[in-house]
Amino acid sequence: MLKHSSFIFRMLLVTLSVILTMQGTHSNGQEPANPQGTSKTTPVDYGPAIAKLKAAAQYELDQHDLPALSISLVDDDQVIWADGFGFQDADKKVPASKRTIYRVGSVSKLFTDIAVMQFVEEGSLDLEAPVQQYLPDFHPENPYETPITLRQLMSHRSGLVREPPVGNYFDPTEPTLAETIASLNNTTLVYPPNTKTKYSNAAVSVVGAALEKKAGVPFERRIEQCLLNPLEMPNSSFDRPANQEDFLATGWMWTYDGRRFEAPTFSLGTGPAGNFYSNVVDLSQLLICLFQDGKTPVGPILKPETLNHMITPTMDEHGAENRDFGIGFHIQKLDNYTKVGHGGAIYGFSTQFEALPERKLGVAAASSLDGTNNIVRQLVDYALRLMIATQDGQPLPEYPKTAALATERAKSLVGAYGREGTSEILKISELNGDVFLDQGVFRRQLRATSSDGAIVTDDPFGYGSPLVPHGSTGVKYGDTVYERLPDEPPVASPDRWDGLIGEYGWDHNTLYILEKDGQLHALIEWFYDYPLTEISPNVFAFPDYGLYHGEKLFFSRDETGSATEVRAAEISFKRRPVGTKHGDTFKIDPVRPIEELRPIALAASPPNEPGDFVEADLVELISLDPTIKLDIRYATTNNFMGAVMYQQPQAFMQRPAAEALVRVHQRLKERGLGLLIHDAYRPWFVTKMFWDATPASMQDFVANPANGSRHNRGCAADLTLYDLATGKPIEMVATYDEFSPRSFPMYPGGTSRQRWYRQFLRVSMEPENFTIYPLEWWHFDYQDWSKYRIGNATFEELTK
Repeated sequence: MLKHSSFIFRMLLVTLSVILTMQGTHSNGQEPANPQGTSKTTPVDYGPAIAKLKAAAQYELDQHDLPALSISLVDDDQVIWADGFGFQDADKKVPASKRTIYRVGSVSKLFTDIAVMQFVEEGSLDLEAPVQQYLPDFHPENPYETPITLRQLMSHRSGLVREPPVGNYFDPTEPTLAETIASLNNTTLVYPPNTKTKYSNAAVSVVGAALEKKAGVPFERRIEQCLLNPLEMPNSSFDRPANQEDFLATGWMWTYDGRRFEAPTFSLGTGPAGNFYSNVVDLSQLLICLFQDGKTPVGPILKPETLNHMITPTMDEHGAENRDFGIGFHIQKLDNYTKVGHGGAIYGFSTQFEALPERKLGVAAASSLDGTNNIVRQLVDYALRLMIATQDGQPLPEYPKTAALATERAKSLVGAYGREGTSEILKISELNGDVFLDQGVFRRQLRATSSDGAIVTDDPFGYGSPLVPHGSTGVKYGDTVYERLPDEPPVASPDRWDGLIGEYGWDHNTLYILEKDGQLHALIEWFYDYPLTEISPNVFAFPDYGLYHGEKLFFSRDETGSATEVRAAEISFKRRPVGTKHGDTFKIDPVRPIEELRPIALAASPPNEPGDFVEADLVELISLDPTIKLDIRYATTNNFMGAVMYQQPQAFMQRPAAEALVRVHQRLKERGLGLLIHDAYRPWFVTKMFWDATPASMQDFVANPANGSRHNRGCAADLTLYDLATGKPIEMVATYDEFSPRSFPMYPGGTSRQRWYRQFLRVSMEPENFTIYPLEWWHFDYQDWSKYRIGNATFEELTK
C-alpha cells in the first residue's frame, strides 16, 4: 500500500548520510535489528521521535515504578529501534533490553489462530463447521440450536464461559490441555453462539486443542514448526524457555492495599490462549510479516487474503459487524486509522502488540508489572503517532505528564458524591498525599496535569478521564455530574451477607467478597470490582459488563452460615482463613516464652543515639482528659503475645502529642464518639521482647529494636473509636493487632460502614499532625517523634 504523498516528498529530501547516522546504531551502541535478512533502509529520520519516546518510557517507569519495560518499533520491513528500560531481575542488577523475555499473555492467541488458519487455507479445517467435527469429546451443555464453530471461538462469539473449571487463570496445578478442555463439559454456554461478544480464554484453548488434533503433534510443536521457525523467532516459545533464563524478566504483582510481590510462574491450562514467552524484537517479526502480506524468508505463512480476512470484523447472526474482533485480532481505531493487534495480561506482565496496516507501522511493548496494559498501550499509541508525524513531516506530539495534587486542593475533594436519580456513588479519598477515586470497576488515582493543572486519573491503569469541580458542592467526572453527600456513616450491611464477606482463593490471586454502598461486590483478579445482583441467599450474578458478564457466583455455607467456598464463573474458590473474628484477639505462637525473654530484654540497652533531643515530658493521657477510654491489652494476656507485658494499664505520651490527641478526642465528641487507647508510650525492652518472640515471617508488624520505635519515643498511639452512648468500640475492618492484610489502611474488603469509620478515624487524626502507619489502621505517629530519644523507663518509674 502506498503511503501518503507528504511522506514520499519527505523521502526525497532525506539524505543517505542522515539515514546512516540516525539509524546505524542502537541507543546502547549495538547494531539495530535487521529482521528476515532484508537490506532495505527506511529513509526516514526517526531520531527525534525516538528521543521523545525514550523520555516518555522513562517517565512512565519512574512515575508508576515499572520494574522493566521493553519496546520495539517497526516500519514496513524493518525494526527501526528497540530498547529496554529498568531492570529485568528482582535484584535490579540486569538492565532490561530489547532481548528481555516476557510472558506475553493473550498475544498467544494470535499465534494459535494463525496456525489454525493455515489448515483452513489448505481446506482441512472449516471455520463454519461444528467444532465437535474435530473434537468429538467436547460437549459443554448447549441449550441452543446453534452449534459452536471455530470462527465463533476465534472471534469470542461462542458463548463459552471465560475460564474453564480446570486449568483456569487461577489454577496453579498446571493440568494438561486435554484435562482443561474436558472440564468444559461440566459447563453451560453463557449465551447462544454468535449472539454476543464474550472474551474467552476457554474458547481459544478449544481452538488450540482442535489444532493439536489436526496436526497430530502438541500445539506448541506445531506452532514452532509452522510459525516461529519461518518467522525467525528463536527467543519465543509456548514453553518456559529454560535455555534463556538469563533473559527472563521477573513479573510483579501489586494490590490496592499497597502490597507488591513476585508473580507466580505456573503454566496455565489454557496454554493456547496465554502461555507464550517472547521478546519485543521477536514479536516484531510477526508485525513485519503482516506488512509483507504473510511472507517470510522461507515462504508465506498465510495468503494475503487470509490475513486480510483475520483483520476484518466478523459478522453476527444478523449480518452486523462485530467491531471488537476479527479472527483472533482485536480491531480498534487510532485516530483515523484502523489498528489491529492484541493485548496480553498475565501474572506480572502487560503486553501490547499493535499494527496500523494502512501505514505499515507497528509497535510491540511489554512491562513486567501486572495490570499496566493501559500504560503500555498509551506508550504504543504514542509511538505510532510519533512515527506518523515523522513520516508526514508534522510536529511531534507531546506525552501527557502529571504531578501530585496540592494538599489543600486534594483535601477539598475528599468525600462521597452521588449521581442524581441513581444509587451510583463516587468516592474520593486521600492517603499520605495520594488521592484516589473510587467509582466503577477500578480504583483510580487523581493527579494534576503538568500542562494546565487539570485533574485527571493517572495510575498503573493509565491516563484517563478528567475530574473538575462542579458548582459549589459537586464534581464532574467524565461526562457525569455528582453532588456531595452528607458525611455520615453508611447503614450496616445486611446480616444475611455476614457469612459471605471475606477472602477466597489463593495467595497469588485472591477473590474478595465485600459490601459496598448497600450491595455485595466481588473484587476479582486484584483490580476488577463488580457489583453483584442477589438472585437468592447463596446465588449472585455478575453484572452485564466486565470480565465475567453473564456468569454467576454460588456460595456454599457451613452450619454456622459462614461460606466455605464460592464457585464464581465456574471456578471454585475456597474460603481463606484471614485475620480474626470480631470480638476475638489475634494471637501468635511466640518463638520463645516471654518470661524467658523478659530478663534478657531488661538487661539489654537501647541503641545509642548521638545528637540533641528534646527533653522527655511523658504525661498520662487520662490525666488530661479522663473521658479518653483505655483498653491496654499489654497489661493483660488479651494480646497477640498472650502474655502480660506491662504491669499497669496506663497510657503515656509526650505532652505535645498527648495534648493533640486530646483535641482529637474533644472534636469526636460532637459526633458521639471518643478515642479508645490500646497502647501509647512503650518501653524499649518491651519492643525487644516483641521482636524476639515474633516469627520472622510476621516481623513486619513489630518494630525492630535495633532502630527503636516511635512508641519508644512517646509519639505513637494505637487507638480506635468508641461509641460514647454505649461505651463499645466501633467495629473496623480488622481487629486491633491483627497480623494480616486486613489491617492495612487501604485494605479493600469488609463493609462500607467499617471502611467509613476506618477512614473517619484517620481524617480525624491528621489535622493534629498524626500520620497513619502503612500496615496498621490503628497506629498513628505524631509529627515530632524524631525530636525525642528512645525511652526505656517502665510505667512504674514514670509514676514514682
